[in-house]
Amino acid sequence: MSSHTPHYEIKNLPANVSKWGFGLLGVGLVLAVLGFTMDHNNSVRLSYASLIAFMFLMSIGLGSLFLVALEYIAGAVWSLPFRRIAETLSLLVLVAPIFAIPVLMNMHHMYEWTNLEVVAKDNVLSAKAPYLNINFFYARFIGIIAVLGIFYWAFTRNSLKQDITGDQKLTKANVRLSALFLPLFAIGLTMLSIDFMMSLEPHWFSTIYGVYYFAGSFWAGISVIAFIAVNMNAKGMLGSWVNKNHFYSLGGFMFAFTAFWTYIAFSQFMLIWYANLPEETFWFIPRMSGGWSLVSISLIVFHFIVPFFLLIQKNSKTNPSRLKSVAVLIVFVHILDLYWLTYPSYSKHLAHTAHDMTKSQLEAIITTPVFGFLELGFIALALGVLITVFNMGAKGKNMIPLKDPKLQRAIDFHL
Repeated sequence: MSSHTPHYEIKNLPANVSKWGFGLLGVGLVLAVLGFTMDHNNSVRLSYASLIAFMFLMSIGLGSLFLVALEYIAGAVWSLPFRRIAETLSLLVLVAPIFAIPVLMNMHHMYEWTNLEVVAKDNVLSAKAPYLNINFFYARFIGIIAVLGIFYWAFTRNSLKQDITGDQKLTKANVRLSALFLPLFAIGLTMLSIDFMMSLEPHWFSTIYGVYYFAGSFWAGISVIAFIAVNMNAKGMLGSWVNKNHFYSLGGFMFAFTAFWTYIAFSQFMLIWYANLPEETFWFIPRMSGGWSLVSISLIVFHFIVPFFLLIQKNSKTNPSRLKSVAVLIVFVHILDLYWLTYPSYSKHLAHTAHDMTKSQLEAIITTPVFGFLELGFIALALGVLITVFNMGAKGKNMIPLKDPKLQRAIDFHL
C-alpha cells in the first residue's frame, strides 16, 4: 500500500454551474407564474406542485445526510472521497422547507383531516385525530427540521474543523452522533412522508410507506452524488486518486436501491391486491386506470427495468458516462414517482369540486393526470435550488476530507 497522500488543490466549480442554477430558477419562476395565471384552480394546484418540489429536495438532503452518517457508523472508506459532496447537499434539509410554505398555507384545501366538521362525522378520521391534527402536524414538522438541522450542523462542523486541526477525536464524535442520528432519521423521514403525502388520502394507510420514501430518497440522493462526483473528478476537483473502484461502489448502491425500491413497491401493491379490501384498494384503483395507468407502467419501466439492466454489469458501474446518464434518469423518475404518489389526490380534488357532471365524467377527471406549466416550473425551480445550493456550499471548500484518519485507506481502496 502507498503511504503518500497526493497533492490536493482547492478548485471552484466552473462558472457554467452557477449559470445553470440561476437559469433554471429563472425559467422555473416564469413557467410557474404562467401556469398559475392560466389555471382557475391555481392556488391548490400550486400547493401540490410545491409539495413535489419540497419532497424532492428534502429526499436529496435526507439521502445525502444518511450517507454521511452511514459512512461514520460503518467505518466505510470507499465513500470518503464523496463525503464532502454529501455534506454539502445535506444543507437541502434546511432549504427545502421553503417549498413547504404554500402547502402549509393551503392545508384546508389539500388535507381532508384539517376540516373539523368532516372529522367529527367520520369514524376513521376521528380515530386518527390524535395524530392527524394541525397543531401536532406543525409541532412534528418544526421538530423534525430542527433535529435534522442540528445533526447537519454537527456533522459538517466536525468534518470541516478536522481539516484544520487534524483532531481524530472529531471522527469519533461523529461516529457517536451517527448512532444517535440514525433512529431519529428513520422516525423523522417516516413522519414527513406520512404527514405530507400519505395523509393526502387519510382513509388509506400503508405500514411501509416510510420505507418506500426512504428507498426512493437514498436512491436519488446517491445518484445526485454520483453525477456530481463524476463531473468534479473529470475537472480534477477530487484529487488525483479517485478511481473506478470508488465509482463502482457508488454504482453498486444505485443498483442495489433500484432493486430495493422495486421490492418495497411490489410488496406494498401485492399485499393490498391479494387482500382485496375496499379500504385499501381505493388508493391503487385510480392509479391503475385511465391516464394514470400509463404513469404506473412508466414507473415499472424506468424506475426498475431500465436502470436495473443499465447497471447490472460491473463495467457499467465504473463507466463515468454510464453513471451520469443513469443518475439523470433516476433523478427524473424519482420526481415522477413523487408525482404519482401525490397528484391523483389533486385529480380527486378536481372531481369533488366539479359541478353538473355525470358519474362517467367525474371518473374521467379522477383517472386523468394533470401536468402543465406549473408543474414544469416547480420542477425547474427545485433543480435550480439544488444546483445553486451545492454551488454556493462548495465554494472555497476542501472537497476531500484531507485530515480524516481513513484518508490513506480511502486512497488505497480497491475491490
